Amino acid sequence: MDIVGRKRRCFCSTLHLLLLTFFIAILLQRGTVAESSSIQNYTRYRQISSLRLERINKHLEKINKPPVLTIESPDGDLIDCVHKRKQLALDHPLLKNHKIQKVPSEMPRGMKMERDENVDSDNITKTNVEVGKGKEGVRNNAWQMWHRNGTRCPKGTVPMRRSTVHDVLRAKSLYDYGKKRTQIPLSRSSDAPDVFSGNGHEHAIAYTGSSQEIYGAKASISVWDPSIEVMNEFSLSQIWVLSGSFDGPDLNSIEAGWQVSPELYGDNRPRLFTYWTSDSYQATGCYNLLCAGFIQTNSKIAIGAAISPVSSYTGNQYDISILIWKDPRVGNWWMSFGDNTLVGYWPAELFTHLADHATMVEWGGEVVNSRTDGRHTSTQMGSGHFAEDGFGKASYFRNLEIVDIDNTLSSVQSISTLAENTNCYDIQNSYSNEWGTYFYYGGPGNNPKCP
Repeated sequence: MDIVGRKRRCFCSTLHLLLLTFFIAILLQRGTVAESSSIQNYTRYRQISSLRLERINKHLEKINKPPVLTIESPDGDLIDCVHKRKQLALDHPLLKNHKIQKVPSEMPRGMKMERDENVDSDNITKTNVEVGKGKEGVRNNAWQMWHRNGTRCPKGTVPMRRSTVHDVLRAKSLYDYGKKRTQIPLSRSSDAPDVFSGNGHEHAIAYTGSSQEIYGAKASISVWDPSIEVMNEFSLSQIWVLSGSFDGPDLNSIEAGWQVSPELYGDNRPRLFTYWTSDSYQATGCYNLLCAGFIQTNSKIAIGAAISPVSSYTGNQYDISILIWKDPRVGNWWMSFGDNTLVGYWPAELFTHLADHATMVEWGGEVVNSRTDGRHTSTQMGSGHFAEDGFGKASYFRNLEIVDIDNTLSSVQSISTLAENTNCYDIQNSYSNEWGTYFYYGGPGNNPKCP
């Protein structure tokens, strides 16, 4: 009996050891999965009060309008097809009696425009074109990931990326969700652009003079997927259309381009985005369609959705074309994307200074440097490579154009450039017959020369 008892005890000990090893392995695996999971899911482990959750859900009910159809994107986004007349923009108190403008009254001279109904998005992106200095490999008009499953929003609806509780929880607060944080103006000369660095914003930009009357701007922007070091940092490449006081509370700004923002979207994919403000980013405006304002007219382009494919180092270069211009008769600021496809417009009622015209345009990149651990961020701008690396390696803006008082689109003849710290991010501009006025820009951030 003693021998049997010892065997049983030995067996039990072995079994306990195996079970303990098994549970430890499970715990370690869970820890590894939690550490390697996307930023999008980190909020699942946070505790929130029922009162805060109730407030968040009420806000989401306001911005997530009832859809006619919902499309699930391969990247996990839910794209709601919302009736045009039910979209959030029309909740704005200044737009209560607004009649949606279907198309601009007049297109800028020097461009060809396609109507939404006639656009064949399946045939838009796959042609090589020869560009600047005899280089090949640029593919125009990178498209959007949610198109991959072949489903489209019905005519008469607009696609809206659905916001979730996790999206809101990543923001600093419910009030801050979808908004740029208040920024502090950088000391500069009177003719310098609207650049902010007081809270870690850094730029590499080209800009026009501040005394012009400008009625629009255009560029083709190469699309990359720069790495972001900290969740509340971002990297973007965009056009700014500006008017008002750069160091006062009345700056008007319309912005569009692509950005990588883990805090806003929960991942590291580059996404088409828009922004607007009429009071220097204080109370008005927001990203994309996260507040009332921008009126979308297109059923095929989702603002805030991931752009795909993206450029690769020494490989194919993909770019998007964005045009923003003021309707000369009605006064609304329209936006076209890709192959001159109308997306929608910012109503003139939203603005003060831009209700007339813009005084400056900027093109370029911006990052947030939060100086984690007391050092410069390694968040990349553009491709993460400096301008001097050139085509196929550095990010670019090409064919910079502006719209003048006669509603004519023409190549920009003179620009200035600015980068706060060229050891971290820089910019170099040039001109060619194929690319017109263009520039390379960007950088890796933290490196031996950028501590």
